[in-house]
Amino acid sequence: MRDQPLLSARGLTRFYGTGCVSCPENTGPAAATNRCSACGTIVACAEVSFDLYPDETIGIVGESGSGKSTVVRLLHFDIEPSAGSLSVTIPHGAGRQSGNGQVHVQHLLDGTADVFGATAFERRMIRNTFMGIVYQNAAAGLRMQVSAGGNVAERLIAGGWRSVGAMRDRAAWLLDKTEIPLERMDELPRNFSGGMQQRVQIAKALSNSPVVLLLDEVTTGLDLSVQARVLDVIRSLQREFRLALIVVSHDLGVIRLLTSRTMVMKHGRVIETGLTDQILEDPQHPYTQLLVSSQL
Repeated sequence: MRDQPLLSARGLTRFYGTGCVSCPENTGPAAATNRCSACGTIVACAEVSFDLYPDETIGIVGESGSGKSTVVRLLHFDIEPSAGSLSVTIPHGAGRQSGNGQVHVQHLLDGTADVFGATAFERRMIRNTFMGIVYQNAAAGLRMQVSAGGNVAERLIAGGWRSVGAMRDRAAWLLDKTEIPLERMDELPRNFSGGMQQRVQIAKALSNSPVVLLLDEVTTGLDLSVQARVLDVIRSLQREFRLALIVVSHDLGVIRLLTSRTMVMKHGRVIETGLTDQILEDPQHPYTQLLVSSQL
């Protein structure tokens, strides 16, 4: 019998605008636009549904404006959905090394409740203790005026940690895991290279032993050698921590390396989904065929 999914998303939809009855037919791949010609609403994503299982890695691929980053921001509660539901199931024994976040949200962790309907406090607890996120722009995930160790400690505090010594030890351990020299632990991330900033983000995201890690274009803008190092760190940590990943990227090389299953998005809709090898070796949708051929 297969494990219960960690995340079950159904009908995830996000509008920017008032929306109207014509939005579904006026937007999407067939209409070749995200903007409704009747009301001007931007349909960032619509009717996105999937399950994420333990130890699984799902890729979301598509061109700029396809809606892939919007999906991740919805999952992380960075923005509110216009429609759709999300349920969360946390395996027994998973969670933080310290803190009491699970006590506050236990009733939301059995896969039966729509966590979008939870209070803002409950959603923060779920986000801070059971999910981690690494953004494309390190400035979105790090406080550049706070030390690398302080960034990790900040998230530990949000997860319920209180001992300064324990937090410092945890931060040092995670920064070492992500190949940040410990002598730079008290240095500001603004002094780091782009690759180091991304690795500090990863350390921060892993601080409270999340079950799910969300990666949003983590290698974009990095030199190829730096990309390879960041990806090696991610693969190593995924195996060690048995993480489930959602990887957003326009780079099919990243998708091939990290993911087992892939969703292809265009103009806010999922147009193809399947095993990553199948998608990349035998794409069925004309857009996916074009996407794959353009990166060969």
